[in-house]
Amino acid sequence: MDAVRRRAWLVVVCAVLAAVCAWALAPVALSALGTGGAVATGTEAGRAGRQAERLGVPSPDLLLTVDRPGEGGGTGTVRADAGAVVKTLSRHPAVRAVWSAQTTGNTWLRSKDGRSLLIGVRLRGTDKERKTAAPDVVAAARSAASGARVEPSGEVWTNREIDETIEHDLRRAELIAAPVLFLLLVLAYGSVVAALLPVLVAVTAVGCTLPVLGVLAQWTNVSRVAVSAASAVGLGMAVDYSLFLLARVREEMARGVDRETALTAALRSSGRSVAFSAAAVTTCLATAMVVPVPLLRGLSLAGMVVTVLSALVALLVLPSCLRLLGPRVQAWDPLARWRRTDTGDDSRFWRRTTRTVTARPLLAGGLAVLALGLMAVPFTHARLGLVDERTLPPSASAASAAARVGHEFAVPPERVLSVVVSGPGARDAAPAYAARLNGLPGVAGVRVVRTVRSAAAGRGEAAVLLVASAAPPGTSEAETLVRRVREEPAPGAVAVAGRAAEIADSSTAVCGALPTCGLLLAVGLMVLLGLFTRSPVAPLKAVAVAAVSLGAGLGAMVLLFQDGHGRAVLGDFTAPGALDASTLLFVLFITLALSVDYEVFLLGRIREEYERSHDNRGSIVDGIARTGRLMTSAAAAVAVSTAAMGMSHVALLKLIGIGIALGALVDAVLVRGVLVPAVMAALGPANWWTPHGSRIARRTAVRGMTAHAKEGEG
Repeated sequence: MDAVRRRAWLVVVCAVLAAVCAWALAPVALSALGTGGAVATGTEAGRAGRQAERLGVPSPDLLLTVDRPGEGGGTGTVRADAGAVVKTLSRHPAVRAVWSAQTTGNTWLRSKDGRSLLIGVRLRGTDKERKTAAPDVVAAARSAASGARVEPSGEVWTNREIDETIEHDLRRAELIAAPVLFLLLVLAYGSVVAALLPVLVAVTAVGCTLPVLGVLAQWTNVSRVAVSAASAVGLGMAVDYSLFLLARVREEMARGVDRETALTAALRSSGRSVAFSAAAVTTCLATAMVVPVPLLRGLSLAGMVVTVLSALVALLVLPSCLRLLGPRVQAWDPLARWRRTDTGDDSRFWRRTTRTVTARPLLAGGLAVLALGLMAVPFTHARLGLVDERTLPPSASAASAAARVGHEFAVPPERVLSVVVSGPGARDAAPAYAARLNGLPGVAGVRVVRTVRSAAAGRGEAAVLLVASAAPPGTSEAETLVRRVREEPAPGAVAVAGRAAEIADSSTAVCGALPTCGLLLAVGLMVLLGLFTRSPVAPLKAVAVAAVSLGAGLGAMVLLFQDGHGRAVLGDFTAPGALDASTLLFVLFITLALSVDYEVFLLGRIREEYERSHDNRGSIVDGIARTGRLMTSAAAAVAVSTAAMGMSHVALLKLIGIGIALGALVDAVLVRGVLVPAVMAALGPANWWTPHGSRIARRTAVRGMTAHAKEGEG
């Protein structure tokens, strides 16, 4: 025992040192993280944008609106201000290109009343370097036109403001959620000391995740949004793993065994479930790497790292803390006077509910499927989009400036498509081609802005045309226009760039990767759950039930955020009519991961009861009665920690927080409490069927014959 305690001290000391070092390195790790990455890689829009930039027609990272409010007329003064800004920024080391209506002759950069001008700025460096340089560029522009109003907007400025708002909102959400979550943990664990243990697991796991993400950011794009995702996922996993281990230790001790024996038994049973759960959650998130969206890949990496670390800390540090604390782990229960039962004990509510469900499994299961199906109906009109300034509140500077550009300018830059035509004769045929494009439905205007004959053109000649869309990007009309432009006969090879093209291509790339992703996910989960349950039936049931649960969660997201029906409850936000693809998929995979997490613990406990009693319905009732309160407590903890994000001013963070919270609650209550027991009761002994015969059935038969023989001897 002394040797065990010495090792326990060593494990705890090493964990504390690792956490301290990790948190000390956190600022360095955060500075290494990138931004953006919502656009899919390897698309035609991306290639066309790079080709247009090589030909001297770049897309703007920053948009500067220049005007002089309060002055009548004064268009000449505004032109002078814009000229001074262009001259100053052309010498700025962070600026690659800068242009305006005067330098290009593009009247689309002049407002409808002529009193405001747009200046496009292309910055140097990576996404992170551009975001860092943006404030200095804006300050230089304002200094160059000191008497004018210069308002920044554009992708880089929007991403910067999104990151700053998310950091502020996350701190506020943590302050709001922390006391509520701690009270919930005290209720679940039965003491203040025990409630601090999952906090220790979460802090250690999340803290050690930050430097790992900083290292990974040297090779791949890991967004700062991934930190918030890692915090939410890490806290959820830490609560789940700690709760089930602690409850199992308490249950074993209630049977009269000593603490060390109870801990050993808990690690053998619930510890095995923790290991398989972490493997299954990691598998769910790893399959998301197939989708070619850097933001989603960064979010998935963060989820995988924090899940693995949460499992390691729960399996190594938590048992060591329990050994060192001994009986003191149950110290200071402020609610002992009102507490009727301990957390690991049988739940009368869940026992009665499960008995009712398993008595009529087809009726109960049918009603559950109907309810989940109705929740999934809105997903039938889901649309995928990309993050833009509309994820910010309308009062944010980037959002208000972009709204002003859309209102005052006849052709906002976000509606412009860059069409690159390359090949022999492209220069001479450009005017006729432009006339044909101008006749397409949904086109507000066409300009030929560049014709060249050089090696940069690819095949000797090239032309760059700007096509103005009458519809904003992200709409079906804009997507249709992109397709029509690409299908229109052209004097050479055609490539189309622009915001609408990026959205259309990203949606196509995501949808194209989903079948492969789904296949890998199904195979991975089938293998893991098959090894865990030693039956091919249980994994099939788990995947089918998870699919039904996911459909309900996705439908709720469409209803709340795409259609905007959540504004009355979640605060005012802009409903763009589409959902960011990477964020939606991340919520989907996290919800699936939580579903598998609960499934592993539930199946593990039901199987234990079945091997003990050999009664299918009885084992379902006993298993859920002993884990129902645990799962609802764990789901409530996840919901509290993530739902606090719903108070954020950023719709992107709202979607992540509310989506995960709803998914966890629906899965833990309706799916695990009703649908799963109904399906298992309907399947009967088939739940435990194996291709080589049921060893459990053989053991049951032997035990039955032995018992019968003993009765005969009596």
